[in-house]
Amino acid sequence: MDLAFSPEETAFRHEISAWIRDNLPAGWGTPEFKEPKTFEERLEFSRAWEKRLAEAGWAGISWPKDYGGRGTTLMDQIIFHEEMAAARAPQIFINFVGINLAGPTIMAHGSEQQKKRYLPKILDMSEVWCQGFSEPNAGSDLANVQTKAVLDGDNFIVNGQKIWTSFAHVADWCLLLCRTDSSVAKHKGLSYLLVDMHSAGIEPRPLKQITGEAEFDEVFFTDVRVPRAQLLGEMNMGWTYANTTLANERGPAFLAHQIRFRNSLNDLFDSAKRTMRDGVPVAEHPAFRDRLARAYAEVEIMRYIGYRLVTSILRNGRPGVEGSIAKLYWSEMVRRFQETSIAIAGLGGMLDDEDGFDGGKWNRGFSMSFAQTIAAGSSEIQKNIISERVLGMPRGEVWAPKPKEKV
Repeated sequence: MDLAFSPEETAFRHEISAWIRDNLPAGWGTPEFKEPKTFEERLEFSRAWEKRLAEAGWAGISWPKDYGGRGTTLMDQIIFHEEMAAARAPQIFINFVGINLAGPTIMAHGSEQQKKRYLPKILDMSEVWCQGFSEPNAGSDLANVQTKAVLDGDNFIVNGQKIWTSFAHVADWCLLLCRTDSSVAKHKGLSYLLVDMHSAGIEPRPLKQITGEAEFDEVFFTDVRVPRAQLLGEMNMGWTYANTTLANERGPAFLAHQIRFRNSLNDLFDSAKRTMRDGVPVAEHPAFRDRLARAYAEVEIMRYIGYRLVTSILRNGRPGVEGSIAKLYWSEMVRRFQETSIAIAGLGGMLDDEDGFDGGKWNRGFSMSFAQTIAAGSSEIQKNIISERVLGMPRGEVWAPKPKEKV
């Protein structure tokens, strides 16, 4: 990958940087800014901010113009993510599923009618999406999905349950993976529906997290009628389409993650210089210097994994198994990074920001880090994908010694 940017890309970077500087919410990044705490506050704030991005044309930069995007390159999209991260601008929150998962999947597998119906409304924030994949007994084993969709004339009748569905109680549409054929191998009998979340028979129930927020839901489907026109692609091809969704979830925004973690790393170094232990700053304490050095090295590694991922996308047109490598590394690194931050902050790090402790700002990140090794595919699943599809290792039964023959 050529890490140099063209004059046009450099000019584009300056354009984005100037826009962000002129449009950040008033007081953003200063002690005077009151950051949203609850999910409801974050939702209201994110709707306003992401609407502003959409109106300025920063949503779906690399999407075709016919569907409301700018029709520019993937590199322009990456530059946008980098500048947003470098400026510490608010992250895409409520429209994450729509922009990063629903849009790319519909573009890859949807009909022209579906593309024209759904894509523009994702970009202008008219409709919010959620992802109905995981179930109580089919999280890591996604092929074991049991939510059923039975074709009845021009409608599917859907019954089942989903869990850990982000934004389900505020979403307008759902990417629903369901079983349409139980007579074939598990991954061959799945179909992919685009479901109106306002349909009769859908009941989202928010789940309270360790952070005290409730952005995830369990969702119950009882005799929900879904028009056949809302089937994505072909019947029983849902496993293929789901992999497109997951590849996008694990891939393109990765470079921005490493920039935001570099920001957090710099904050951690500043905190380590101010925090005293045993009469010396934590930054000079032998018990912490190795951990700080490791955190620095791991963020650097994350950056180069990101470059490798982008190279794969540029060569192949879509993210591949490199997305699993990036996701596995990132989520495991997050745990170690947040554990270091809490160790440096000490007991004060477990308190909320309003309690007045400098370490309190690390509380939410540490609490959320437990979920990162599960979200977008658990670490165990990523290891299986890497071993089979990257390393070419055989998939078989667990080895056990053969019993000795009697003489």
